[in-house]
Amino acid sequence: MNILSIKNLSLSFDGKNILNNLNLEITEGKTFAVVGPNGAGKSTLASTIMGLEGYRNYQGEIYFKEQSLKELSIYDRAQLGITLGWQEPARYEGLKVSQFLAASSKHKDKSAIMNAMEIAGIDYLTYYTRAVDKSLSGGERKKIELASIVAMQPGLVVLDEPDSGIDIASLKNIFGAIKYLREKGSTIILITHSLEVLKQAEYAYLICNGTVFDEGRVGKIRKSFEDKCMPCPHKNIPVLSDTGKEI
Repeated sequence: MNILSIKNLSLSFDGKNILNNLNLEITEGKTFAVVGPNGAGKSTLASTIMGLEGYRNYQGEIYFKEQSLKELSIYDRAQLGITLGWQEPARYEGLKVSQFLAASSKHKDKSAIMNAMEIAGIDYLTYYTRAVDKSLSGGERKKIELASIVAMQPGLVVLDEPDSGIDIASLKNIFGAIKYLREKGSTIILITHSLEVLKQAEYAYLICNGTVFDEGRVGKIRKSFEDKCMPCPHKNIPVLSDTGKEI
C-alpha cells in the first residue's frame, strides 16, 4: 500500500520552476531515499510534502493515505502523522530539552524520553535540563530533533539531510534511529546527497532539475548518481547525448 503518492508536482518561485511534474510513490513501512545534487529540488520537495509556508501553492497532487493534502496546513498534516526533520533544526528559547521531547512523545513517561535520547546518542545527564537555544550547536540540535521524532513515532518521517552537521561518530546513532523508526512501523523518506545515507534506504529516486531522473533499488541508483551526477558540470541539468536524450 502506498502511504504517499505524488502526482505531477510542480512548484515555481519568482518565475523559476523548482519542481517539474515530479511523480513518486512511497510504500508504507519502507525506507526511501530521494537523492540528487545540490539545487536539484530535494529540500523543496520535503518542504512541500510538509506544507510549510510558501510551499503550498503547487500544481499537481500529494496524497497521504489517499487523502489530498492540497488544502491542509502544516498543523493538519502533522495531525495526520507526517513530520519533517529539518536540515537546520529550529531553536526554542526558554524550552528545555526534556520539555521539547515530552511535547512530541507518543508515550509521555520519562522512560520513553530517556530511550529516545539514548537512541539518538544524547547523554541524559548532560542534556535533559539544557535549553534548546543558541547555546547548542547545530549537530546537538539535530540529534535532539531526531530524539523527538523517535519519541513521536509518526506515520511518515521526512528527514532532510539527516547527516548535516553530524560528526562521523554520531552517524551510527542517526542510522540506528532510522532502523528503530522503521521497526516501529514508520515510513521514512531520506532527502540526501550522501551515499552513506542513501545506503540506509531500500528504494531510491534520483532527481534532477526538480523531476525524477531515475528510480530503482539503491544499488542501481547509487551507480546512476555516481556516474551521471557527480561528474556532471551542469548544475541542476541532466547530461544530454548528441540526440538530446538524457544519458
